[in-house]
Parts: sequence; structure tokens; C-alpha cells
Amino acid sequence: MRKIKAKPITRENFTPYGSFYSITEPTGHNLGAFYHDHVLFPVSGHMPIAFSALVSEKPEKMVVTAAEYHNTTAEGVLPIDDDVILHVAPPSNKPVPELTEAFIVPKGTMVKLNTGVWHLAALPIHQDKVHVLIVLPERIYFNDCTVVEYAPEDQIEIAL
Repeated sequence: MRKIKAKPITRENFTPYGSFYSITEPTGHNLGAFYHDHVLFPVSGHMPIAFSALVSEKPEKMVVTAAEYHNTTAEGVLPIDDDVILHVAPPSNKPVPELTEAFIVPKGTMVKLNTGVWHLAALPIHQDKVHVLIVLPERIYFNDCTVVEYAPEDQIEIAL
């Protein structure tokens, strides 16, 4: 099992995977108190965007045993009540666990994962569980979600 260290998310280190913006401490262009268009989530056709709740529990050890990707859409991830670890790997036509990186995402930060980025559920850092808003096109988890379980030698333990 490989071990990696989670690092704070920055524009420089996260750009290959997507973008992010603090919803609870907004900065940048605004119309008064309205900070607009800082995270873009492109959609096509008439597919509605769905806002779903995820309750993620803190494991005893943060071990990545699987990853998923969506081939036709980005994904929005917004941790509400705790900082989280988010693991990602670049888009590819096969699993690339050896390229996995882990990022510390502060609560209240909206993350947009690019189409094809390997990932799985965000994991709470401080609390026993975290509530996460997930943004995906309606029912995409049924018709465009490839999940791969990693062999034991490909699993990754994340340290803070």
C-alpha cells in the first residue's frame, strides 16, 4: 500500500483536476454582496442539475480502496460542516491509482471536479461525519458512473 500526504488545496496544485471557490469567505468580482460566476459548471441539453446530500463518515484510517469517474460531466463538491480530504487522479482510460493526490478542502469551499477526474467521497478531517452537497446532472450516478475497486497493492493511505 502506498502512502501519500494530503496537502492544502491551491489554485496552482488543483488546476489539473478542476477549480474551487470559498462560498463562506468570498472574494473577487461581485455585485455588492453577490459574488457571481466564480465556479462554472457547464451543462448541455435539457438535463437538470441535481443537488444531493452526502453524509460521509470518518474512517479509522483514510485508505483509498476505490475510485470513480463520470465521462460526460463535471461534479460539484461542497463540504458544509467540516474540512475534508478529497482524493483525485487525472482523467484516463484506465485507473491510475499511482497518480492519486489528496487535498485538504476547507468547509464552505465549492470544488468543481473536471469531467473524467478519478475521485470518491470526501472524508471529514475533524468530525465523525461531514455533510457534503454534491452537484451532478440528474441520475448521472446511474447512467455515467464508473467505479473501480483497487487491488490491495494499489490502495493508498492518506496522511494529514
